[in-house]
Amino acid sequence: MSKPNYTGTFHMVSQDNFENYLAALDINFALRKIVCMLKPTKQIVHDPATGIMKIRTLTTFKNFDMDFILGQVFTEDLGPVDGRVCQTTVDWEGDKLVCVQRGEKEGRGWTHWLEGDKLHLEMRVGDVVARQLFKKAD
Repeated sequence: MSKPNYTGTFHMVSQDNFENYLAALDINFALRKIVCMLKPTKQIVHDPATGIMKIRTLTTFKNFDMDFILGQVFTEDLGPVDGRVCQTTVDWEGDKLVCVQRGEKEGRGWTHWLEGDKLHLEMRVGDVVARQLFKKAD
């Protein structure tokens, strides 16, 4: 069975527990308040044949790019997010993309999955879980 192609532009429609997630990353109060008001857009380019993915998270405040090859460890600079650097791996778990970020915060990572025109994102750090839901642009 072939894996889904995540290529597309997705606009956030909802989020849950995001401020607690940011607090668990030690993001200061004022920045948490700003970030929680943003409605990011995700632009994903995915080549299923090579496993190359590019995920751009775009906001009116700051953009974040993540380029990687599925299954390969890479050094991720999370400076724009929380000032940390970690060793990151993104790979398939069934039809879901699962990211493990190894660094000074235990249990950090995320999971993406598609359901129709919806892109789900579950973010974890320690025992804190936040969720965002995106809808594919027409």
